[in-house]
Amino acid sequence: MSDLQKSFAKAKLAGLPSEAPLPLHAFREEDEDTEGYTLDSHSLPESAQEEDSSSASSTSSASSTGTIKPNPQDYSDNDQFVQGPLSWTNYFAQEYFLENVRPDEVVIHHVYLTEPSNKGPLFVLHHGAGSSGLSFAIFATELRKALPNAGVLSVEARGHGETVVKSHDGTVKREPHDFTIRLLSSDLSDTVKLVQAKLNWPQLPDIVLVGHSLGGAIITDVALRCPLGAAVLGCAILDVVEGSAMDALQQMNLYLATRPNSFPSLASAIDWHIRSRTLRNKLSARVSVPPLLYQNLQSSSDSGSQPWTWRTDLLITEKYWTSWFIGLSKKFLEAKGGKLLILAGMDRLDKELMIGQMQGRYQLQVLPEAGHFIHEDQPRKTAMLVLDFYRRNVRSALVLPPKVSQMMKETKTVNTRSTTPGCKDGDTL
Repeated sequence: MSDLQKSFAKAKLAGLPSEAPLPLHAFREEDEDTEGYTLDSHSLPESAQEEDSSSASSTSSASSTGTIKPNPQDYSDNDQFVQGPLSWTNYFAQEYFLENVRPDEVVIHHVYLTEPSNKGPLFVLHHGAGSSGLSFAIFATELRKALPNAGVLSVEARGHGETVVKSHDGTVKREPHDFTIRLLSSDLSDTVKLVQAKLNWPQLPDIVLVGHSLGGAIITDVALRCPLGAAVLGCAILDVVEGSAMDALQQMNLYLATRPNSFPSLASAIDWHIRSRTLRNKLSARVSVPPLLYQNLQSSSDSGSQPWTWRTDLLITEKYWTSWFIGLSKKFLEAKGGKLLILAGMDRLDKELMIGQMQGRYQLQVLPEAGHFIHEDQPRKTAMLVLDFYRRNVRSALVLPPKVSQMMKETKTVNTRSTTPGCKDGDTL
């Protein structure tokens, strides 16, 4: 090799890192082995290993399945996230177990509540599949910081959190629940009415429905059918649209097969959610992750302790996944009242929503710095967007133009109709 070639090679090598980067698969194996998580026996297909790990989506819900695997350089040996869980009492004033007796079942709805005051609005919050009512804990706090007289009601769906479905003889139903979107939306509207009865409200306050992922599909169905009448001002859905949700469902089984089956402690479960980038807000993870798990006293780990396993078995809901999201875009555009869509990326929009957005049929906001759990990753920004949406739609702030009949002083009746009419009392579908 000539002197010229040698000097050229040295110049090139000087610009390279001193050590080769750690392969992603090596980090995954090391992390899984050292953290004590129990993994499924299924191996990860080669196609999944080759997928781009820089996707901005997160993975605890049926509407998104591409988790970013953390860079090993982001976590030094001394950067272990082992802080324990936080109580719901830091974020809500009350919790209730509300009995809902139906012909074929008895549902005990579990909710977290801070009541509105001084004629403030009520923000009704619904989590996504596999989550719980405490998914909105930090969001609710940020909302009330900005609007202290606001109320927040965070509900838990059947099969999630501490909501229980029983037979009339009092035994808890162990068979798979009915997870049809219509029943889930009926659960939500019934829960709001049960809270009204429990607290002796003469009438419902102004309501803004807020739903994440599956919760977004549920509140859209409520806003479309109007079981809560004119109280609903509008709905805000977080990071779920029909097109991207349907695409993500194809990878959902892969995600469920490769996530840990159990954890040795709640601290390790919180740590996994942060390291896997499922959640990006450590404070929110300390509140929202513990309700996702329960301690299985009938099994034990190698150390003799009882592992923490997932409370909700998402695989039993598989036959409902498609029905949750199919037709969602059309339903959202036709829903009564104001409409807000908050996404983590513009790539999630489908054609129908793009057209609707250009027509001004709903308000669109994007938070690209967040993952799929927008309200947990960016609770303050999400809360401010929802609060601004409320202020745009609150009835006391609306200034309506005079009727055409009054302006023209004509005797004939002129019917005017809003392009996005709200629900009327007694409206149902």
